[in-house]
Amino acid sequence: MRVERPVTPDLRMECADGRRLILVQDGVPVLFARQRATLRGVHYARTGRYVSPLAPLRAEQARAFAEFAEPGSEEWTERWAAHAGSALRKAGNGPLHAGDWNLTPDVSRWFVDRNWPRLLAHDPDRGHLTWFGYGDPEEDARDLLPLRKLSHPEAPRVRAYRRQYREGALPPVLAWWISGLNSPVVLDGHDRLTAALAEGGRPRVLILSRAVDEEWIALCAERPVLEYEKRMAALDGPLAAVHAAAAGGRLADELRSITLARDLTRAWPLPGGVPAWEAAVAEHAPGWAPDPDA
Repeated sequence: MRVERPVTPDLRMECADGRRLILVQDGVPVLFARQRATLRGVHYARTGRYVSPLAPLRAEQARAFAEFAEPGSEEWTERWAAHAGSALRKAGNGPLHAGDWNLTPDVSRWFVDRNWPRLLAHDPDRGHLTWFGYGDPEEDARDLLPLRKLSHPEAPRVRAYRRQYREGALPPVLAWWISGLNSPVVLDGHDRLTAALAEGGRPRVLILSRAVDEEWIALCAERPVLEYEKRMAALDGPLAAVHAAAAGGRLADELRSITLARDLTRAWPLPGGVPAWEAAVAEHAPGWAPDPDA
């Protein structure tokens, strides 16, 4: 997606010295974070003030999309991506700002299957996300950060979504990649996430991220293209056509992954710097004092 405006979105990351981060929506803090000095993870605190920028989805729409194309298929995914992209453009409190964006499935295979159940079992408002394993508590190895507390699996709206999941029509969860957290956060679909997990399944996820520029794509594509050309030049024999088709498929997958790579998330300087961050924490997350040097 090419976005022309706004320059500064209503939902944005702001930063201050000492690896301090704050996610604000319409000027209200919804998430505080502080990266660990060891780069082993990030401490966070949710404030309970987050509001999805998208309107609630109706069951009729989910079923209409499921009738249009097989749920999980490329056509179904593209239709939901188009819907989410259009809704985000119209949203007054979303993260889009001027520039190029991608809204895609998990092409980089970020999500680890064994980490999904931890979201229902361990999702504190004040917690920690582990980066790269590093021997921290196993329950902190989560691949997705909800921006509000997940509803109970038996909550009425969740039960309705659980029924959609069993029918195979559950819409995807919309997430936003934030590089400062080294994690996607849930933009829309907290109850759909709970529903899929409560049914013992896995949600389908669309991830919003800033797109990398064309020069970076061209630079990263040089090596796989060169290797492909060498491989093709060496092909011979009766199975050459089969090997050529396989090599072409691998190259296409590599180039798609490069093209859809996630760029760094932009963060704006927090007005007032460290004192303003500390004051906001004291007001909106009193008592939260993570150890950034651990």
